[in-house]
Amino acid sequence: MRFEELLVTLTAGTGVVCLANYLYQKRYAPVTVGSKQNWLIETCRSFFPVFLLVLVLRSFLFEAFRIPSGSMKPTLVEGDFILVNKFNYGVRLPVLGTKLLNLGQPKTGDIIVFRHSDGKDLIKRVVGVAGDHIKYQDKKLYINNKLVTTEFIQPTQDGDNLTLESREYLENQVHNIYIYPQRNVMGRYQDVIVPPNSYFVLGDNRDNSEDGRFWGFVPDRDLLGKALLTWMSWDAQNLNIRWSRIGKSMYNNNNKETS
Repeated sequence: MRFEELLVTLTAGTGVVCLANYLYQKRYAPVTVGSKQNWLIETCRSFFPVFLLVLVLRSFLFEAFRIPSGSMKPTLVEGDFILVNKFNYGVRLPVLGTKLLNLGQPKTGDIIVFRHSDGKDLIKRVVGVAGDHIKYQDKKLYINNKLVTTEFIQPTQDGDNLTLESREYLENQVHNIYIYPQRNVMGRYQDVIVPPNSYFVLGDNRDNSEDGRFWGFVPDRDLLGKALLTWMSWDAQNLNIRWSRIGKSMYNNNNKETS
């Protein structure tokens, strides 16, 4: 059982017990001063407000996620803990994902967290919205037949691999990406048109990311929120905190000006 499902179950369970006890006491047995309640009722009355508050905050406002892999390097690294805005793309019912209120949709360049069909929560960058023609060929990204501009920065090392770091100008969002010149990454979805209510996503670590090129599109119903910033970063290899990454926004990398 996922944590979200467990939280909903606990909130509903304790809430039902509190409501049933309230109705019973109101009709049959009013509580007198000094009287003791059943331990189960007392426990539910104590924890129901806590569960409800956490559920509301986590489902409708903000949620924290941990980055487990390097598919979004150099923007995000393993051990980053990120804060995700849950209402930016609409208010949804927890677990079911049904949208109650539409407050906006992801834009090209947004970093989104979503639930994949295998049940895992993934994080990638949106490069195509409904109606866009996306092509990824020879390590170059085309949006609506227009080549996305990249600017080489420097060679670097990602583990044992030689990596080329470049700056990508994706509409109004500027960010850095990694390319592995020695790898030839292919997928089923290299030349596509994004269907309605869907998004096409890539990892910033382009040759080390299992993303839309392999499994297709992200349906709007699977969105969990928009990633905002890194609130904590833990280096598991060296057992220390990466202080320089704390509070780092994902959208402050010298966005190019628009007219």
